[in-house]
Amino acid sequence: MEMESGSSLGSSEASKLSIPLLSRRPRAFHRFTQQNLPACKPVLTPTFVITLFVVMGSAFVPVGIICLRASESVEELVVRYDTDCIPEDYRGNKIAYIKDELISKKCTLQMKVRNHMKAPIYVYYELDNFYQNHRRYVKSRSDKQLIYGTRQKDISSCKPVESRNGLPVVPCGLIAWSLFNDTFTFEVKGGNLNLNRKNISWKSDRAHKFGADVYPFNFKNDSLIGGGTLDPSIPLWWEEKACSNDFKLAWWQK
Repeated sequence: MEMESGSSLGSSEASKLSIPLLSRRPRAFHRFTQQNLPACKPVLTPTFVITLFVVMGSAFVPVGIICLRASESVEELVVRYDTDCIPEDYRGNKIAYIKDELISKKCTLQMKVRNHMKAPIYVYYELDNFYQNHRRYVKSRSDKQLIYGTRQKDISSCKPVESRNGLPVVPCGLIAWSLFNDTFTFEVKGGNLNLNRKNISWKSDRAHKFGADVYPFNFKNDSLIGGGTLDPSIPLWWEEKACSNDFKLAWWQK
């Protein structure tokens, strides 16, 4: 009897002690933890859904029509030259054609513009089946070297193209080494067409990501076949694309 009464007293005392502890908690916090807060649960009736779609359609259909008409008004001319400009003897081995410095790489093609093209006219180049999103390719670069040049000593991230004969390669890495360096000239009715290469990249990239006094160093010599000379004012090549089709702006004409 004494043990039972003692146990009952102990439980009653514990319950008395626990009551003020619960009462001290904020009421809003308690309702939040117990998920008892008021909530809005709209009923999606057919009238409500139809009205919502009509309102949204009235707002976005005109915007879509404007965008569609603007897209259809763009005049585009696409010319592929990687096959026609390679001699027939080298079409089965294009790498040998690129490495052979005795063969002229100059090629002339005629393009016919069927419709009038309003200024400004933008010139792009496109690389097909070129995957810039490969992990090893994306990591093979040194952002600090693009800012400080040869003053940047740590270029271990540029492997496998980081140095040659104990001297650093500027710019280093696979991204720089695969630089697209084809050049183009355009003629209209026998006269040269002036193309502008200024401001084709973001101003923030030119000002903060690429140093103004960084020039190619130890970039191409002897047996190394790289991207030739690099124009440091054109940083578009370092913008890796997620898809296999690389589409970049090259020039524009007013």
